[in-house]
Amino acid sequence: MVVASPKPLSSEKLRDVELPIIDFSAERSEVSKLIVKACEDYGFFKVINHGVPEDIIANLEHEGLSFFALPDSEKQRAGPANPLGYGCKNIGLHGDKGEVEYLTLHTNPLSLAETSRTISNNPSKFSSAASGYIEAVRGLACELLNLMAEGLLVPDTSVFSRLIRDVDSDSILRLNHYPPLQLDWDTSPSSYDRIKVGFGEHSDPQILTLLRSNDVSGLQISIEDGVWIPVPPDPTAFCANVGDMLQAMTNGRFVSVRHRALTNSYKSRISMAYFGGPPLQAWITAPPEMLASNANRLSLYRPFTWAEYKKAVYSLRLGDRRLDLFRTCSDAAAPGLAS
Repeated sequence: MVVASPKPLSSEKLRDVELPIIDFSAERSEVSKLIVKACEDYGFFKVINHGVPEDIIANLEHEGLSFFALPDSEKQRAGPANPLGYGCKNIGLHGDKGEVEYLTLHTNPLSLAETSRTISNNPSKFSSAASGYIEAVRGLACELLNLMAEGLLVPDTSVFSRLIRDVDSDSILRLNHYPPLQLDWDTSPSSYDRIKVGFGEHSDPQILTLLRSNDVSGLQISIEDGVWIPVPPDPTAFCANVGDMLQAMTNGRFVSVRHRALTNSYKSRISMAYFGGPPLQAWITAPPEMLASNANRLSLYRPFTWAEYKKAVYSLRLGDRRLDLFRTCSDAAAPGLAS
């Protein structure tokens, strides 16, 4: 059977770009410089030789696949996603939809243990797999954030990482499952275009996202409106992308990259995303060194708490540019700031 390959939506363009790959085994100062450049140019990079044990990754992926293979009635016990828990097709509360089912978990150990009871008949096994993954990936995220601070010449190199190491960190783990498309060969091409988006265009609101997926394509990033860059799958690597909070804390020097996931017409795709978030009452401001990136030495964003920003996130649609609501000088430009 010939399977139709996904086509760009009307007025969109696909562009093949060699995206940054950071080898964590390289010399530290060089790694730091390359990460900063990747965050300025794309807000995105891949990490190889990252040190996260393969068995830890495989354990959580196995648990995720086992959950998504359950009958719908059993999966619904873990829902609805509000915002934690099991969700299917509906994304958020404002009409966004996608060809995806997902499981959203808070990384707090008590919350994770409680939620696991609704997810698995062996909740301790599930929570153990999730906890092991969270610990390992949080360590990688913190090291990446420290390297960013070093590359930005910020004296306090833990200025970003301590927000997600905090015991009250509002970090999230989300497992996504994109089932194969059930194509109706009598469906018009325009209808096919409408159903192929698994998770629509958005930026991540947190500080840093680390994503691991199986060997199935689907992830795309966009650094200019209407132009999409496919990210080749690589199950040995982690994809790292800048979130809204890191764009604010670098005063626009780093780009909170917009991205989406497309479904595959013949293979299922599973991804596991760790969203490193600050405590709810943490104030989000740029270190003084970041203000020097702006010719006027002004902050592009007013100080705000993560709780305040999170409230704005839940009040808007998935693709809305939420960070614009917190700008102080809309006409100012900063290096790397996307329009």
